[in-house]
Amino acid sequence: MKPSTMHSLLRLAVTGLLALALGGCASVYLVDNQVQSFARWDDAKAGAPVPQPPQIYHFERLPSQKESPMAASQGELERLAAQVLAKAGWTQATTGTGAPWTVAVSASTLKLPRAPWEDPYNGWWPGFGPAMPGRDYVVTRTGQVIWMPMFPRFETPYYQRQVQVVVRHAATGRVVYETRAAHDGRWNSTPGLWTAMLDAALQGFPAPPEGLRQVNIEVPR
Repeated sequence: MKPSTMHSLLRLAVTGLLALALGGCASVYLVDNQVQSFARWDDAKAGAPVPQPPQIYHFERLPSQKESPMAASQGELERLAAQVLAKAGWTQATTGTGAPWTVAVSASTLKLPRAPWEDPYNGWWPGFGPAMPGRDYVVTRTGQVIWMPMFPRFETPYYQRQVQVVVRHAATGRVVYETRAAHDGRWNSTPGLWTAMLDAALQGFPAPPEGLRQVNIEVPR
């Protein structure tokens, strides 16, 4: 078989496998989150009970979150957080209106070229020897160097993401609630993905279970 033909067949096979793995025929995809929450409502004042809905709040931002271009993405993140908080009976106060609580929301993304456990080349090329990461050639057992451009490296980006929500008592500035959700995976950034992470982070709000827990959210494709 000619190298060009082998190259074409290999590319078609790998492309097909990736399409099946990432696309498939499922109508939803799973966003699995590691979540940890801390509720300290007593820090607002001695003996303060867990606030019951309805409640109102203002969003607060760090100076960096107020500057462009981050301001636009921060506004979108707060819009999604407001939708999730509304499910718990918390409503954003109108401009110029006081509120007993402030809410700060933040998000981060680290893009990796591949998953942490993956190598550009794994294992052995049959009959040749170990394929070295980052190289387009292998060395035979007799020491001969063979260039193998017909075996391209296929890599899919991998993302490590986190969202954090912090609630403060407006009058004292004390933190009364803190929660974060972390998710690793290959899904592209979409409002649905961030909403799923915020849903996971605020699961059980304002009286969440203790300790680290896993919260899985299904998102429509």
